[in-house]
Amino acid sequence: MKKLQKMNEAAWLLGVLLCALGVALATKANFGLSMIAAPPYIIHIFMENFFPWYSQGTSEYIWQGVLLLAMCIIVRRFRVKYLLTFVCAVIFGLAVYGFLWLLGGSAAYATLAARIAAFCISEVITAVAIACYFRTDLPLPVYELVVSEIAKCYSLNMNKVKQANDLIMLALSLILAFVLNRSFAGIGIGTIIITLVNASLIALAGKILDTYCDFSPRFPRVIAWLKK
Repeated sequence: MKKLQKMNEAAWLLGVLLCALGVALATKANFGLSMIAAPPYIIHIFMENFFPWYSQGTSEYIWQGVLLLAMCIIVRRFRVKYLLTFVCAVIFGLAVYGFLWLLGGSAAYATLAARIAAFCISEVITAVAIACYFRTDLPLPVYELVVSEIAKCYSLNMNKVKQANDLIMLALSLILAFVLNRSFAGIGIGTIIITLVNASLIALAGKILDTYCDFSPRFPRVIAWLKK
């Protein structure tokens, strides 16, 4: 079977849009967001009490900026492409805002069936999105960049680093929810399920993508410049 050729740049765009859609659908499902998306959502709930303009999308890219700084400290280096990663975070945050608007706002779906469907779809498309990110040479979103750079810096297995990162983010989500909101809004049974299966789903999605897609770049000079 002939593979789709030169999907590197397309994988990046697909990753941004699918991941944003996944967050929006998980919000509508209201079973709890992933351990990655939960911290900025919890901060958003707290901050909008003081600043009504502080949307979930805004919280996303501000939180990712904080994570980017923390990652630079951990890996003890800074590269220009990290700034482009923050641009990606802003695009992602705006996309989350846009998808929530298209889906009718952040309020949960009225029926249990719709909520379950939204949750399952969000998990599948998010796994595909992250698998796409790991196969592109364009700037990764902060969440994936943290995993990738730490794994490379310390010669660790990427999937294992991803699992460890998910558990750390879950613990941080629980702490933030209790300290800031005195509730566990944004965390639920869905958060636990995602924590347990997320890494395996991403690995499976990656294998399927590798079967049908070639991730060589369409614009190799641009990619070479970004790798400097």
